[in-house]
Amino acid sequence: MSLTAQSPDPGAPRFRVRPPAHWINDPNGPFHWRDRYHLFYQHNPAAPVHTNVHWGHVSSADLVEWEHHPIALTPTPGGPDEAGCWSGCVVDDDGVPTAVYTGVDRHHTGLGTICLARALVPEDETLTEWRQLPAPVVTGPPAGLDVVMFRDPFVFRSGGHRWALVGAGHAGGRPSVLLYDCDDLADWRFAGVFLDGADPVAADAFGDKAVGWECPQLYATSGGDWVLVLSLWDGNPCHTGYLTGRLETSETGELRFAPRTGGRLDHGRDFYAPAVLQEPDRALMWGWSWEAREREEVERVGWAGVLTAPRVVDAHPDGTLRVVPAPELELLRAAEPFVVAPGRGGRLPEAYDLSVTASGRTTVRLLRSASGAELTVVLDPEEGTVTLDRGDWPRTGPEGSAPIVVRAPADQVRILVDGSLLELFAGTRAMVTERVYRRPDDVPELLVTGSGATVTGWELVPPTHG
Repeated sequence: MSLTAQSPDPGAPRFRVRPPAHWINDPNGPFHWRDRYHLFYQHNPAAPVHTNVHWGHVSSADLVEWEHHPIALTPTPGGPDEAGCWSGCVVDDDGVPTAVYTGVDRHHTGLGTICLARALVPEDETLTEWRQLPAPVVTGPPAGLDVVMFRDPFVFRSGGHRWALVGAGHAGGRPSVLLYDCDDLADWRFAGVFLDGADPVAADAFGDKAVGWECPQLYATSGGDWVLVLSLWDGNPCHTGYLTGRLETSETGELRFAPRTGGRLDHGRDFYAPAVLQEPDRALMWGWSWEAREREEVERVGWAGVLTAPRVVDAHPDGTLRVVPAPELELLRAAEPFVVAPGRGGRLPEAYDLSVTASGRTTVRLLRSASGAELTVVLDPEEGTVTLDRGDWPRTGPEGSAPIVVRAPADQVRILVDGSLLELFAGTRAMVTERVYRRPDDVPELLVTGSGATVTGWELVPPTHG
């Protein structure tokens, strides 16, 4: 089944999660239930603008073909989520899939409450019916901490207990993550500050720009560490970061996070609010890629936002991020690849999966403008850099469109392009998400220059079923 309605907009991704029309932002509650993956997301079903927030819902058996379901959560008139069902997670609560989310009422002052919704028919693998509880389980932040931002619960298990993280910001401009004990999802106990911006490792990794940390996520690595993923808020979405460290338990049984390293999660400018699904043998991540074009154009095409391809995330032994596209994405590859020799190229399809291996400095052109400008990815193994240069394809936003230079092993990259969504992976150590909108006279054309390069690509096509 096709995920999205056919769109005349050439910027519309065809193989990534987005609703057929209107608004999508944060991925919420990735959840595996009865042999299906479920993914929820912030959604305005009436217009391509960030308001009137519901929870949209899709599911998949294979992470590549997604089926739309009815809206899962709708604001309740007069209820704690009257002004929106905002970000959160989904957990298995004694056999009942349960959404734990941020509710905002019409009297809110920037502070959310923590609300629950239960699946009405847990036996149904589609999980299409939900009941929102009438009262929040947490009515606001704990007293005495001067919290001015409070949202985005994330529930996890450690040491035989169930805990929840909540993103926060304080009146003095200090970001933090708050911790709750929630063995009983109906009875939450504040268990202290899990981590805050005064931590020297966090300060070194992120700087002091953020005044709040949103959408905290936590996953266990194959090496025994934990990775805390944060979306940095400075009055507006800023960027995403990660911290690798250990969970430590005090003599009184309280849990704290002790980071040892960290850095930028995604080096692109169009990625935010990722959500993580912890599986027994891996962790999967999706992010929100917002529109980076003029408001008038968004209104004209009638849709805004897309979720990234699923990524498998882990950590290297040194604590740095390890990330690769989910292997299931190979189901979208055409039966036959196209192989390009250095100095040669050819027309690129609308959506593709491209692998490049280089022993020396190599330039890969992906797009050519009528004026002769080029969108390129440059691998420089000697310098240890990968550079994305999209200067002739400007994007809106204060960050501009300057080249992005990632310091990472530069002998191998993988590039996923679907409409305007470009996702670049530098080996296993860095990822870059950007939105690049092709104009009518732009030519998607591959040209490889440099010696010792191997380029193999696949057009993305709907999977075939034997």
